[in-house]
Amino acid sequence: MKLATKLIHAGIEPDPSTGAIMTPIYQTSTYVQAAPGKNKGYEYARSQNPTRKVLEEACAAIENGKYGLCFSSGVAATDAVIKLLQQGDEVITCNDLYGGTYRLFTRVFEKFGIKFHYANLQNLLNLQSLINDRTKLIWIETPTNPLMNIIDIAGVTAMAKRKNILVCVDNTFASPYLQNPIDLGADIVMHSATKYLGGHSDVIQGCLITNDADLRERLYFLQKSCGAVPGPQDCFLVLRGLKTLHVRMERHCENGEKVARFLCRHKKVGKVYWCGFEDHPGYEIARKQMRGFGGMMSFELKDENPEAAMRVLSSTKIFSLAESLGGVESLINHPATMTHASIPREERLKNGLSDSLIRLSVGIEDIDDLLEDLQQAIG
Repeated sequence: MKLATKLIHAGIEPDPSTGAIMTPIYQTSTYVQAAPGKNKGYEYARSQNPTRKVLEEACAAIENGKYGLCFSSGVAATDAVIKLLQQGDEVITCNDLYGGTYRLFTRVFEKFGIKFHYANLQNLLNLQSLINDRTKLIWIETPTNPLMNIIDIAGVTAMAKRKNILVCVDNTFASPYLQNPIDLGADIVMHSATKYLGGHSDVIQGCLITNDADLRERLYFLQKSCGAVPGPQDCFLVLRGLKTLHVRMERHCENGEKVARFLCRHKKVGKVYWCGFEDHPGYEIARKQMRGFGGMMSFELKDENPEAAMRVLSSTKIFSLAESLGGVESLINHPATMTHASIPREERLKNGLSDSLIRLSVGIEDIDDLLEDLQQAIG
């Protein structure tokens, strides 16, 4: 089954009681049992919910995986993966990382004795040098947030498998439309479903996908025991969003390329970070492991004074100044003070995230309006 068909039909069956074509919202906290232990699989909504079950099956299908688990946010999904580890274990991750993930790693899990190594994983020799007997997980984003660096998923997973190390890929920026890490050897795929999967900026949710039955059982135990589960209304909204992911992503990609090339030609713009440029260091790998280059990008002005960037951020009319990404509407963001504010400034600067960097999530509006808005804002 092709992806566009999966997105509309995977995991979906007509409601057995009414024939409803859309999965109902099972807004219940518990389930009546005919007798103790005779519950047809449903006991309590933290453990199971029919709406959530359909979404989990759909998420697994669109990532070419066997098992899906949904959580109350992307951070909650990330939290569950790290809870697979124990004191003394080590994690290798990229140095260009979503600020919320960095905060979770450094301010929550480090104090429980898990050690995190941050490195430029575009060069696999850096990864190789950090692996030791205590390394239990490699966590990567690709493209990275917000500098759009590309990491070779197949290269990372090949190296990890030789040492029996788990690999989890945050696939939020690419979405299943552009990239399927499980096909490239990843053990777990994570999505902030808040973003492209939901697609309408009206829900907070995360999900994990795996092919490994044992991993699924361990993650399900954490999902049930720690309780960071999404409600049925949220699951319904993501199910609705999935049905149009392919048509939205086509426009995100089309608009994204036009915006990136417009910025690259603009006389006041310095560097543009977008992995679809032929001279991008990761272009060949991106072209190999992705089916397109998406609508996410960042850029810097030639005027490096942060005040110049602030003027642009406050001048757009169609691009809304807001955190998050992946919705139908275009967003403009200042990572240093918004999505990545939890990363110490010296760390941000060392890794190339300047105080004047601007991140764009290019939406699906008319491209002429988007380009006109950026032109008037940049000047």
